[in-house]
Amino acid sequence: MAQKYLLALDQGTTSSRSIIFNHRGEVVASCSEPFDQLYPKPGWVEHDANQIWNSQLHTAREVIRQADLKIGDIAAIGIANQRETTVVWDRNSGEPVCNAIVWQCRRTAEYCDRLKAEKFDRALKEKTGLVADAYFSGTKAAWILNHVPGAREKAEKGSLAFGTIDSWLVYKLSGCRTHITDYSNASRTLLYNIHDLKWDTEILRRFDIPASMLPEVRPSSHVYTVADPKILGAALPISGMAGDQQAALFGQCCFDPGMTKNTYGTGCFLLMNTGTEPKRSESGLLTTIAWGIDGRVEYALEGSIFIAGAVIQWLRDELKLIDTAAETEALAALVEDANGVYIVPAFVGLGAPYWDPYARGSILGLTRGANRSHIVRAALESIAFQTKDVADCISHDSGLTLSELRIDGGASANNFLCQFQADLLQTKVTRPKILETTARGAAYLAGLAVGFWKGKEELIRNVVVDREFFPRMPLVQRQNLLRGWQRAVDRSRGWERVD
Repeated sequence: MAQKYLLALDQGTTSSRSIIFNHRGEVVASCSEPFDQLYPKPGWVEHDANQIWNSQLHTAREVIRQADLKIGDIAAIGIANQRETTVVWDRNSGEPVCNAIVWQCRRTAEYCDRLKAEKFDRALKEKTGLVADAYFSGTKAAWILNHVPGAREKAEKGSLAFGTIDSWLVYKLSGCRTHITDYSNASRTLLYNIHDLKWDTEILRRFDIPASMLPEVRPSSHVYTVADPKILGAALPISGMAGDQQAALFGQCCFDPGMTKNTYGTGCFLLMNTGTEPKRSESGLLTTIAWGIDGRVEYALEGSIFIAGAVIQWLRDELKLIDTAAETEALAALVEDANGVYIVPAFVGLGAPYWDPYARGSILGLTRGANRSHIVRAALESIAFQTKDVADCISHDSGLTLSELRIDGGASANNFLCQFQADLLQTKVTRPKILETTARGAAYLAGLAVGFWKGKEELIRNVVVDREFFPRMPLVQRQNLLRGWQRAVDRSRGWERVD
């Protein structure tokens, strides 16, 4: 086994990536391919599910070629995926009935308002650990059944399948034979009872979703099926699966209660391992399943920030202030501070701890002296401010002290952001040498299931730290910045609500 490799499929919000890992958890080869972002209406976000599949398949084939490996050198496949994005497809044709509705999409916000008005959000929180928000998959699936012509009739006949992206990829990889998901992804649907570990019949009735549409739920480290040999050239075991943020928590080896990671991707996702008992949040956070492995389920508290790295993409693609994300570190360092400028990147509302779908993005504190560097710095700072909001809530709800934050994701390569984050949190921030922790977590889960690694102790030995950041900002400066941030958030909230 030690001579073989793991193939991780990391299906993200803006690109599909495939990475090959060796036994030391090192990246042997990587291949990424972007796909289209579709915005049919303001606040709506869609993907073409077939384009996701084709891009993922292409990168998988290409990364094996780049690594100069034979298909027999791959021990197993692990999958990490953008989580709440929803696909509904026809079991007979294997084709989606419409575009995938992306986790960022806000089209079901009014539906969620009705759930709250009926007080059904309380049952959802109790059973699923989630809040009644358009973020999650359940209301998206209900929307598809109610708005796509013929979908309701097909679903009632049992000919439609619902799944998040993990289910869609396994279905396609297996030659349209296997319809499954894992505990972590199931826990993000708003349909799964995280205490009873089953699809909840009361919620399904309320959303009018037939149970026949749903995938079978399996552990996160488990031999589920094999890839169709016609697709990759061999019947490789598919043996690990987790939502991208839970995969990153596992890839960071946060195996003990209190261990916490933050992923700086399109969004920002702070997760703390809380062990085998779910912790109820009083602060607007999510109680979610971290993973199921070794015969038990472990839980996490999570704060979900919708826009993080995406605000940097906005600076590049829409405002044309930068050519590459890498430029932001040097531009931010050109000025001593943001000159009183705050950016609240609520482009699709605010996630935890506010859960305000009607908030909208804003730039506040502008004066004639504000320049390009100030705006770029304010954008970077907004990512750290949002993380600080969530970190405070997680410490409060868990009763556990945040003694270290392990970070990953593309924006974690930005030293300015990392230092500013440590300053706001007053906590050590640790960046690993290998930032691809989401894919690494998927590989770890797959490898454990087939004996590639014997246990978690082997994985811990693979951890190599790139750099640690320690707080150094004066307390008064920190307090003033945080007060300014809260004022900015207050002015952005409820912008789209019609009174």
